[in-house]
Amino acid sequence: MQNEQNTITNVPVLILDSDAVLETAQSKADLIWHEIQNAYRTKKILTGMLGGIEKTENGSLIAIVYYKDFRTVIPITEMMINLVQDESHDYGDISLRQNKVLNNMLGCEIDFIVKGLDAQSRSVVASRKEAMLKKRQIFYLDRDASGNSKIYEDRIVQARVVAVAEKVVRAEIFGVETSILARDLSFDWLGDARERFHVGEHILVRILSVTAESLDKITVKADVKSVEGNTSKENMKKCKIQGKYAGTVEDIHKGTVFVRLSIGVNAIAHSCYDNRTVGKKDEVSFVVTHIDEDRNVAVGLISRIIRQNL
Repeated sequence: MQNEQNTITNVPVLILDSDAVLETAQSKADLIWHEIQNAYRTKKILTGMLGGIEKTENGSLIAIVYYKDFRTVIPITEMMINLVQDESHDYGDISLRQNKVLNNMLGCEIDFIVKGLDAQSRSVVASRKEAMLKKRQIFYLDRDASGNSKIYEDRIVQARVVAVAEKVVRAEIFGVETSILARDLSFDWLGDARERFHVGEHILVRILSVTAESLDKITVKADVKSVEGNTSKENMKKCKIQGKYAGTVEDIHKGTVFVRLSIGVNAIAHSCYDNRTVGKKDEVSFVVTHIDEDRNVAVGLISRIIRQNL
């Protein structure tokens, strides 16, 4: 009897969700295809990942977006990449510039509306532009009973990072793209935005201003730092004149060295007593000679380079 009892308890319990594992790859694909067909009929906005850039036989660019493993093609004209073309913005071949913009966006999350389907090959053609315009209408132009839009000044909203460069993050805020400069990303010295922000992630931003004249004319300014708050002010109390602190060089501009001290304080040095040339990401020893309370920075000099970032 004892043996029989053991045999029973060693058998895995059959749970109600057990049929879920019986779903084959084919049936999953059928389910997703059905979802895409429904979205096509209802003009529902879908979200996918920009996974590739290709050229068609006639030489035009297409973006390849993956929606749950389904390849979706978006022509460059439907990607809403608005490059200004006038005398002051003449940067050469427009297709090369479009290619560069798309390349910087690889891996980002984008919305799209399905424009066409081929059931035989299960291929999908879509438009990011239509999805963005639809979102603009809902979040910027439509008004509630009080006459307010969903996105307004001082509101904190979630945004998508669609591209990151050294000194700027490009974010998409409900159908509108905006550039956030390094100085608006953090109260800390930020030498390279790519170290902290990544294409494809979601970030919280505060809306600084919104101008919405029409679907095509909406501009948004936003920052990240006011959401995160400024810890440097509190940390500055730990900082003492003639105190010596370790820090990391975040940036160097016109002879001024911007150092982030390990105690969480922004610092500026105009001279370095080490005979080696100081460089970005070097670990240094910093001596505080003055505290600039208005700008909330410690001013001083680099007494030596602890470790060079070679």
